[in-house]
Amino acid sequence: IFGERKNIYIIDLQKTLRYFRHTYNIVRDAAAEGKTVLFVGTKKQANVAIKEAALSCGMPYVNHRWLGGMLTNYNTIKLSIRKLDIIEKMEEDGQIDLLTKKEALMLRRKKEKLIDYLAGIRDMKTLPDMMFVVDTVKERIAVNEARRLGIEVVAPIDTNCDPDVVTYPIPGNDDAIRSIQLFCKEMAEAINEGKMLRDQDGETAEAEEVSEAEKAEVLEEALSEGENEELENNFTEEE
Repeated sequence: IFGERKNIYIIDLQKTLRYFRHTYNIVRDAAAEGKTVLFVGTKKQANVAIKEAALSCGMPYVNHRWLGGMLTNYNTIKLSIRKLDIIEKMEEDGQIDLLTKKEALMLRRKKEKLIDYLAGIRDMKTLPDMMFVVDTVKERIAVNEARRLGIEVVAPIDTNCDPDVVTYPIPGNDDAIRSIQLFCKEMAEAINEGKMLRDQDGETAEAEEVSEAEKAEVLEEALSEGENEELENNFTEEE
């Protein structure tokens, strides 16, 4: 903190620049090693910038709401992502059109719910190696899960934040939209720079086959849920 004026704390920008340069290099090197960086920021000022930055560098993101257990209960999350893949496969094959109106409606509602929460991480096949977070106070559950699993955390640290919970803190404003956009943009650039340093083999993963039993299971689950908020019940926020 550089000083205080009218009860507003002023951050020392020289230190911000120094920490930023160091962290930029850390993130760039991580991307060069093929590591995955998960972007997290769910508050109104951050959710658009988080999504745009993550998409621009091909990384996963969470910008709607952090569901408790997204990291520590990742196997269950992967099952939910698998269900989303199954429903979309049923749509692609035209099988949903053969169902009753109620069955089709329940499946489409389930799909919308899954996309709402999991769209940003559906291609994340394993736990991330690093996490970039905007507002560690609001995203404390995400930060705690990352620390528990030994996942490195990069984050701008405002005057109300605890720097000790972050692996690579950057002193800075995490409330102003322009500041958030700048941090997100630079992290994405660091990742893209790192990717350019990495030799690409050009291989793509083959899509998993969907069995008839899996389709029937997802349909039965969607019907049994009805209007229930399945994700809300399965992943409650920890205090």
